[in-house]
Amino acid sequence: MKYIIILGDGMADHPIEKLGNKTPLQAANIFNIDKLAKMGRCGLFQSIPDDMPPGSEVANLAVLGYDVHKVYEGRGVLEGASMGVEIKEGDLAMRCNLICIEDGKIKNHSAGHISTKESHILIDFLNEKLSNDFVKFHKGISFRHLLVVKNGNNDLKFTPPHDVPGTLFKDVMINPTSKSGEDTCNLLNDLILRSQELLKDHPINKNRIANGKDPANSVWFWSSGYKPSMRTLNDKYGITGAVISAVDIIKGLGVYAGMDVIEVEGATGLSDTNYEGKAEAAVEAVKTHDLVYLHVEATDEAGHSGDAELKIEALEYLDKRIVKYILEETSKLEEDVAIAVLPDHATPCEVRTHTHDAVPFIIYNPKLEADSVQEYNEESCKTGGFGLIKDDEFIRTLLGKM
Repeated sequence: MKYIIILGDGMADHPIEKLGNKTPLQAANIFNIDKLAKMGRCGLFQSIPDDMPPGSEVANLAVLGYDVHKVYEGRGVLEGASMGVEIKEGDLAMRCNLICIEDGKIKNHSAGHISTKESHILIDFLNEKLSNDFVKFHKGISFRHLLVVKNGNNDLKFTPPHDVPGTLFKDVMINPTSKSGEDTCNLLNDLILRSQELLKDHPINKNRIANGKDPANSVWFWSSGYKPSMRTLNDKYGITGAVISAVDIIKGLGVYAGMDVIEVEGATGLSDTNYEGKAEAAVEAVKTHDLVYLHVEATDEAGHSGDAELKIEALEYLDKRIVKYILEETSKLEEDVAIAVLPDHATPCEVRTHTHDAVPFIIYNPKLEADSVQEYNEESCKTGGFGLIKDDEFIRTLLGKM
């Protein structure tokens, strides 16, 4: 048996009044995903423990069966692995967003989804002005970058920028959680303020403003940690794996999990991503790997934007341009392929951030009897045959190791 996990980041939601009190999943035309639900078995997965932050790094670790209380070290180190950054013992790595601040408030977490080309120029500029033997910026994709602090202390409290649009940035800067964290905290907050002075008049931002775009006029740090200790999927379950994603956090998770990272040209992390290329890569990869982890970011970004219509569009693209192809093509393979569909967490449009909601999932295994669920959404999956599961139960259920 082979396995493909199709993960629509943040696609679970809450009922929205303008959608007739339906969720985007209930309102979207997702014929192929619904077909999988009818053929398979469904349930709810508590991917994020109540005492853990509801981030993609926690949720995706849980989907792959890791004990998040033991291995979670923030998203920075995962993204660093994807970027090829060597995280040494004692290095504190963290996400560095390029964000837009307007009238002293965080306007958005992505500087209007700045292009990778523009952001690389800005990160190089910041390295020239701010880096030293103890602090260095590393370039990522679009607004997502990395900061590494040598011998940094992690007794810090951060606020993810996507959690607080419209908030005065000075009210949500970094705070130490102990006296030991004070020096690192002061260093990071000083870098934020200095970046604002440096970036406000940069030609890239002047050009963006002239073209009606949001400027990348500040860095923002969050989700820090040290190098994690993780067993590979082969060690844990005796399987080989491949990961397909546009975002560094998922690719970095794959690196630590011992998975092959498959790059797809045109994969962007937004609704304009190369859906067809990802689907084709997944089918090819499952021929040579036991498990393929196909991650699509677009639904999460729509949730962060509070754009229900965009989220519905992203869901329908996922359904027609990925799920349909994978369902059709895997049925032609000699070896059976089990297909799972789920989000990592919910990103409700009305709150525009991640929540701790249990998420709906499908596992279609051609060897297992279907349950009574006829469509895929947050409500229907409550009646699914798998019930409510948590911890490593999702991956063990998929792999038949329960």
